[in-house]
Amino acid sequence: YSDNIYRSLKATQPHSFKMAAVHIVPMLSDNYSYLIVDEATKKTACIDPVEPKKMLDEVSKQGLDLCMSLTTHSHWDHAGGNPELAGLRPNLPIYGGKGDGAAACTHEVDHGETLELGSTLIDVIGTPCHTPGHVSYFVKPKDGAMDDGSNCAVFTGDTLFVAGCGNFNSGTPKQMHTALIDRLGALPSKTKVYVGHEYTVRNLKFAAFAEPKNSAIAEKLAWAQESRAAQKPTVPSTIEEELKTNPFMRVNEDAIKTFTGRSDPVEVMMAVRKGKDDWGRKN
Repeated sequence: YSDNIYRSLKATQPHSFKMAAVHIVPMLSDNYSYLIVDEATKKTACIDPVEPKKMLDEVSKQGLDLCMSLTTHSHWDHAGGNPELAGLRPNLPIYGGKGDGAAACTHEVDHGETLELGSTLIDVIGTPCHTPGHVSYFVKPKDGAMDDGSNCAVFTGDTLFVAGCGNFNSGTPKQMHTALIDRLGALPSKTKVYVGHEYTVRNLKFAAFAEPKNSAIAEKLAWAQESRAAQKPTVPSTIEEELKTNPFMRVNEDAIKTFTGRSDPVEVMMAVRKGKDDWGRKN
């Protein structure tokens, strides 16, 4: 897809689930920012508003009560709007991961902490690797009725993409394994996954290269290409879909072990990352 197609995307109709709704707000050339709206109170959190005026325009248009801003990590295309946002909304709490050094954060949060947004809870999940203090935000009803995750969502920044994951940078394969397999992969299966970038088609092309016999990957790639041609976003995914189609979340599967020539899951994670990088240089 082209930048022009991406830039033509507008904030989408919200995806609603029990007690909360999510508005997708495209930013920059391929970033996704989000509004999480507690339906009962209209209390709202924004995720990674790198273009804060665009985000605030959407808040105003929808008549929402912006209560907090949540930063997944410190990279400029996610946290770079925080100083401007702080100037525009000087009393707004801006959260970021502990030790990540995200710009203009007023509160640092760590794995296991929980924030309240009206009748909605937001659990902080530590997902370091891409950056040292990267966090993801798991949204669930306050009444605890998570069931299969249909009432839940997770915002994963640059840790988990649809069919991919972020570069490890100074992190380790073990950290990414913990983030993707032990933490995000353990969430309820129907949890909706909202990621930081529109990289889906390219990620699925690599996934198909790694697992050419995986029909779920082939089907999702065809769907993603069709969606992008129609100028539609490919989010949300679900945890269940990622476990079926994302090679970085399939490190325990025989097909990915065969592709990498490794058997230890952490070594498989490292080999998939190298395989993706090598593939990317040629494709």
